[in-house]
Amino acid sequence: MAAPLPGRCGFFVEKKKRFCKMIVARGNVFCGEHATQEEGSCRRIVCPLDPKHTVSEDKLEKHLKKCNSREKPKPVYYVENINAGPADGDETLQQVSLCDLSRTQLQSLLDKLKTAATGLQCDIEDGFLSHPVVQEELDDPKNGDSANKHLKQQSSLLGHMEALGLLGRGRSFVEFGAGRGKLSHWIHEALRRRDPLKTGEDLKDLQFLLVERSSTRFKVDGKHQEAGVQFERLQVDIQHLDLSKVAPLTDRKLPLVAVGKHLCGAATDLALRCLLDTPGPREESGPPPKRLKTSEEEDSAEPDRVPGSGSGPGPVLGVAVALCCHNRCEWRHYVGKEFFLQRGIGAEEFSAFCRMSSWATCGMRPTNQDAPSQDPANQSREEEEHEPAEERDAVSGFLSVEEREQVGRLCKQLIDAGRIHFLQERGFNSKLTRYVSSQVTLENVLLTAVP
Repeated sequence: MAAPLPGRCGFFVEKKKRFCKMIVARGNVFCGEHATQEEGSCRRIVCPLDPKHTVSEDKLEKHLKKCNSREKPKPVYYVENINAGPADGDETLQQVSLCDLSRTQLQSLLDKLKTAATGLQCDIEDGFLSHPVVQEELDDPKNGDSANKHLKQQSSLLGHMEALGLLGRGRSFVEFGAGRGKLSHWIHEALRRRDPLKTGEDLKDLQFLLVERSSTRFKVDGKHQEAGVQFERLQVDIQHLDLSKVAPLTDRKLPLVAVGKHLCGAATDLALRCLLDTPGPREESGPPPKRLKTSEEEDSAEPDRVPGSGSGPGPVLGVAVALCCHNRCEWRHYVGKEFFLQRGIGAEEFSAFCRMSSWATCGMRPTNQDAPSQDPANQSREEEEHEPAEERDAVSGFLSVEEREQVGRLCKQLIDAGRIHFLQERGFNSKLTRYVSSQVTLENVLLTAVP
């Protein structure tokens, strides 16, 4: 390219062997990044808040006030590490790769696992349910395999909520790890079609709170702006979320229903702490009240039939969370510490069991020598569910593929048993259910709880 394009920067990028393509201001030769090439221009320096961009040295003070990387004021519901759990020193334990353990150490871990899992009363049953509101979308031939996979999971989640009496009016649905908010969308659709919402006072008995720590594209929240139902989105890590300071929840004090689809690793524990173990007024409110009736009369019931708890939000009416990625759990955040310690298991063993839990989903993969061609559907499933890489062959030489898978599932079951123990200690009936088949997703266990 002999000369820059009209209206574009005149700086020649040596590495790319072409001129910069950035648009320049009228009368200028160079763009903002290359303005230092012009005579008399002010020197540009790296932004102290974000080294990915530069700023004119004479405009630094003004830039720091409006830079997108500046520290923004925290919302009132942000309380540092409120749901992180007590720091007892063990949470900084250095994780040791399973590949670095000797066979004697691995065998010792397996013996402790089998001893701890003896007598667990949390058998997992199949419960492949569905909900008619999602069926129409499932029958749409335009959907691909990935879309159908998510719809089947959402349909079964709604089916389980219906069976537990959680799918109704007069409550606040809190979706943890909401992402695009599709699960809340289908909950709203199910309620709208069964009992069409009206204007005015009727809109006050239903609200949705979507909690997601990262910014998300293609959110479905906008579809519900015209409906009048309150859809609130909080961009905050669950670790720092104090529900007792979220105005939409404390104003109405509707009973809370916590939901989540593939709430990854420690996020499940953080959500349970956020709901049931947050210090403050909720702690003084005593045990949760009985859940609402499951009859048809529940939909027309007045919200104030179930009292709120102090100055915080309403009581927890139920939990329905699809579990995922136990290998990403952390000892400090884990709600089942007491359960583990009662069985003589500490932070070191817990860390090892978390890593071994990945064998339930990764351990069945064949070695590269006899691996079949990758199925794109399976590949996308693994990427979405954040499954870790398989441990090296030092472990596979010690256990067969089938044995690793069995050990991985036992580790997951033990970790989830600690969560059930936590919920039972707080007055909830809790259980684990395989809510979809393993052909839909390998992470197919649903944790439900009602008072």
